[in-house]
Amino acid sequence: MATPISLPPLPWAENALDPVISANTISFHYGKHHKTYVDNLNKLIPGTEYADLPLEAIVKATAGKADKAGIFNNAAQIWNHTFYWNSLRAKGGGEPPAALKQKIDAAFGSVDACKKELSAAAVSQFGSGWGWLVADGGKLKIVKTANAETPLTQGLKPLLTVDVWEHAYYLDYQNKRADHVNAVLDKLINWEFAVQNLG
Repeated sequence: MATPISLPPLPWAENALDPVISANTISFHYGKHHKTYVDNLNKLIPGTEYADLPLEAIVKATAGKADKAGIFNNAAQIWNHTFYWNSLRAKGGGEPPAALKQKIDAAFGSVDACKKELSAAAVSQFGSGWGWLVADGGKLKIVKTANAETPLTQGLKPLLTVDVWEHAYYLDYQNKRADHVNAVLDKLINWEFAVQNLG
């Protein structure tokens, strides 16, 4: 019997990111949206060749297959959200650890320039999606993806992400996506998580 994909616990308390992201937003975003992707995937994969695969393998195996779009969208959104929660922490932002700062300076010129580029990518993502800091081989770059798409399936190594689906910010910021993104980058972004992913 395949083990169902589970909803991973948040890495912090629901109110830990107040006032940048409210407990109310986290309650809906994690407790409803993220949970729904998990519930949907667990309805879609029993009896398929994906039933026994770990989440990341399901994402990679179904990417770009039109007939598997339902499985991909739910699996990738579970993966993206879990990665997103870890990209944030209370009292985040500030200066990245030295090893990461060096790579950021080499790729973008400065931490501020990196944040500006990441903000611009996230804010300009038309409709729903994500802004990402990724490693492409040894070099860092910024990419954006639409809907459930993820750099995982593009041969890139995700380091951090910012969620710009409306449900990530609408209760707190209404239509002010840029205010949300910049507040996340200044006050919540978890540079230590990026360092772990550089590995």
